Amino acid sequence: QVQLVESGGGLVQAGGSLRLSCAASGRTFSTPAMGWFRQGPGKEREFVAGISWTGSLTIYADSVKGRFTISRDNAKNTVYLQMNSLKPEDTAVYYCAAGRRVVITSTAYDYWGQGTQVAVSS
Repeated sequence: QVQLVESGGGLVQAGGSLRLSCAASGRTFSTPAMGWFRQGPGKEREFVAGISWTGSLTIYADSVKGRFTISRDNAKNTVYLQMNSLKPEDTAVYYCAAGRRVVITSTAYDYWGQGTQVAVSS
């Protein structure tokens, strides 16, 4: 019903920046909330950031607050994650997700992208 495709991942040095994109298609109106999650090597999948349909509500994990910014362009059906001041600990596969509510729990999201790899070197 909803398809999500992430892009923008890559290799970057510590302190650098990267901008991830998530292109959505299908019946996107049924899942207005969008979120970003990540899963590092040997770690659990964790919440990174979430955003409401209008963008009026944004939430962030404490570990990325002040460094990452989530935004969206509904005319393009695209959600972004601007990542600044990257640290080696940010290395992970980043996943875009769509759901009905802006929450931090992964099980609340209905659709997921395939992920994009972000590697931060020290």
